[in-house]
Amino acid sequence: MIKDNQVFFNRLHILLDGIVIAASYALAWVIKFLSPLADTTPGETALSAQTYFSALYLIVPFYLVLYSINNLYTSKRATRVRTEVAGILKANTVGIAGIMVFFFLALTRPGLTQITNFSRSFLAMFYVFNIAASILYRYALRKFLYYIRRKGNNLKHMILVGYSRAGEAYLDRITANPQWGYVVHGVLDDHVPVGTVYKGVKVLSTLESLQQFLAENELDEIAITLSLQDYDNLENIVDQCEKSGVHTKFIPDYNSLFPSRPYTEDLMGLPVINIRFVPLTNTWNALIKRIVDIVGAIFLIILFSPVMLFAAIGTKLTSKGPVIFKQTRIGLHSKPFTMYKFRTMTVQSAAQEQKGWTTKDDSRVTKFGSLLRRTSIDEMPQFFNVLMGKMSLVGPRPERPQFVEKFKEEIPRYMVKHQVRPGITGWAQINGYRGDTSIRKRVEYDIFYIENWNLSFDIKILFLTIFKGFINKNAY
Repeated sequence: MIKDNQVFFNRLHILLDGIVIAASYALAWVIKFLSPLADTTPGETALSAQTYFSALYLIVPFYLVLYSINNLYTSKRATRVRTEVAGILKANTVGIAGIMVFFFLALTRPGLTQITNFSRSFLAMFYVFNIAASILYRYALRKFLYYIRRKGNNLKHMILVGYSRAGEAYLDRITANPQWGYVVHGVLDDHVPVGTVYKGVKVLSTLESLQQFLAENELDEIAITLSLQDYDNLENIVDQCEKSGVHTKFIPDYNSLFPSRPYTEDLMGLPVINIRFVPLTNTWNALIKRIVDIVGAIFLIILFSPVMLFAAIGTKLTSKGPVIFKQTRIGLHSKPFTMYKFRTMTVQSAAQEQKGWTTKDDSRVTKFGSLLRRTSIDEMPQFFNVLMGKMSLVGPRPERPQFVEKFKEEIPRYMVKHQVRPGITGWAQINGYRGDTSIRKRVEYDIFYIENWNLSFDIKILFLTIFKGFINKNAY
């Protein structure tokens, strides 16, 4: 069983890491001092090989501790490669920084003066070689484990306690990733008929038979996947699982309550679940985005000033009325603000403006206004909305108050978009959801943007707007 081999495997893993660290160190030393590429200063040459390699007695344990801190010895079954690579990069960066700090402190210690002659270029080579070797060897190890699992070895045997949407989602992931090596022998549940099969996994019995089932079967893991209606039994079930001595995990069935990416925080020992993860509620993230908005808006106003001048003159000459159209929209924290656009329609009464959004061949749109809409030039005055802090360069598009009132009753999670500043362009817009298109799909893309925001995502959207956002078939 896996639990009998895990301790041995972890120890072997630590040993292999130590060997890789030492080998990378030796390779850097050989290239630096023995190869045709050797280039040393008198101080570096004065240090003996013994001095250099004596440092390994401290460096190897130090790096192994850093690897442990960065969770590089946790199970690799469901750990993503990029997560492991990030851990290796962090550990090695902290490690080399720690060595440099040690050298700096050594300058003040008379007995350690010679150690400050360590070659900096040698340390740089060690840093690069160790990262590359660690990534390659761990990737090869991962592939080897995947291979032997496909052959029926190194498998983790488990059952699910409770049938729920969370349980189905868990089985979906296990089925889609056979390289993880999980074998689910069945499900115990009180509400789904015995014999029901999902993704090849059968409901075996009721929850009453849990204790007997645990006693008669040798398992590596138990996953508690109860539905919400069975949470009254949760404490008793956890107690039975814990008494079995088998590793137990709990997968909460909260999808119906939290249909997003919840995250937990520790409030003086009390776990608190936040229903939605919104990166822009972080002060630092919000500040960075605001700085980018201000700098970007000033740059774009200067860059497109000739285009805006052309739009202003064209609007004035081709139809009666003001050049700038002002309209109330709903923005951050559901607060109304005045949004600016170049006027693209004939002047209307307040009642006419309450009509639905523009559709194809809308008689209210002027010929010159149609050109501005198709090319998105009519949106450029919103750069000034960005400067005033009412909008952002990137974000969900703002809507008129009457439509907000309508959609918040009809479309689930519609109001989530108001947790961030509205934008001139957005993830929904570059994916074609603009104008007379599905509001539900637009909200879906907006929420994805809100929950996955980062600066590079904004840059990607701005870049794609050049090719997909300015000219759009749905912009009437």
